[in-house]
Amino acid sequence: MPTDAHTNHLDALVTKLKSAAAPFRSTLNDLHARYKDVNDGKVADYIPELAKSDPKWFGISVVSVDGQVVEVGDFQQLFSIQSVSKPFVFGQALEDHGRAEVLAKVSVEPTGEAFNSIVLDETTNRPFNPLVNAGAIATADLIDGRDFSERISRLLAVFSRYIGRPVYVDNSIFMSERTTGHRNRAIGHLMLNFGMIRDRVEETLELYFQQCSLLVNCHDLAVMGATLANRGTNPITGERAIKAEYVKDVLSIMLSCGMYDYAGEWAYRVGLPAKSGVGGGIVAVVPGQFGIGIFSPPLDAKGNSVRGVQVCHELSERFGLHAFEAGYTGPSMKEQFRPHGDAHK
Repeated sequence: MPTDAHTNHLDALVTKLKSAAAPFRSTLNDLHARYKDVNDGKVADYIPELAKSDPKWFGISVVSVDGQVVEVGDFQQLFSIQSVSKPFVFGQALEDHGRAEVLAKVSVEPTGEAFNSIVLDETTNRPFNPLVNAGAIATADLIDGRDFSERISRLLAVFSRYIGRPVYVDNSIFMSERTTGHRNRAIGHLMLNFGMIRDRVEETLELYFQQCSLLVNCHDLAVMGATLANRGTNPITGERAIKAEYVKDVLSIMLSCGMYDYAGEWAYRVGLPAKSGVGGGIVAVVPGQFGIGIFSPPLDAKGNSVRGVQVCHELSERFGLHAFEAGYTGPSMKEQFRPHGDAHK
């Protein structure tokens, strides 16, 4: 549990963020300037359409639980959500079926295996968690609907509630995912063999490929994070995206499993619920306070945005955002957040 000191300094942070003070904008500008010329990492190319991303794209967005916004860089550039979608679909599966039924099909254990490994738990035959490909396919299979059309419509509606606008599938990326998705098909059929998904493998894989091909931008990710930070209610629209009782399930799995096989070190060093995707996006959540969205396509060896990880490290250290921070020791809030008339982006 966060200490009183940690809660107090986060409260001070969000209070200042409400005015979108110029010094905080300066902080984001500073981080953007510091990391924009980092040339480490490589744009994902195993899905051909992803290889077309410009490695120079880089945006940062922060949205508070009362809807205040501060953002810099390429925060309006659209890209495919990819694995950032997984915890949100997990949340919808929980709403459709409840914890017991979902956990009978998907475990919640971290794994040191690659996200696309063709491996299940040897004892239970379940995928290890909802954020590896096997687990994400299993949770996609749990999305209810009379037919495929209703299932995809319900899935799109979920993301629209999180983001606050209609969302669409990029057909070029979807077709690229579908054409190259042989490994995911192998995972699907393996799970069918063990009864972890129903006998509609191709339909569920179509749903999963479309889920990963949704177009979002950096601002959208921050709003999605802020919605989780706000106990499931979108702070911009006021619409509920997920029942409050399931928010802790989603945040817990993001903290323990959200950053591929860097998840353990992420929890140790950054300490925020987060999820990354090979499209270059990262969403992070400071519960009760704000959401962070970062977009930068070059990825490290683990599949995480290089610049995105660096920015989150810096924000966590500078503002003491780690979930288990004992006390704030960084720059004073007064120095960083002086009230200013620049109230919005």
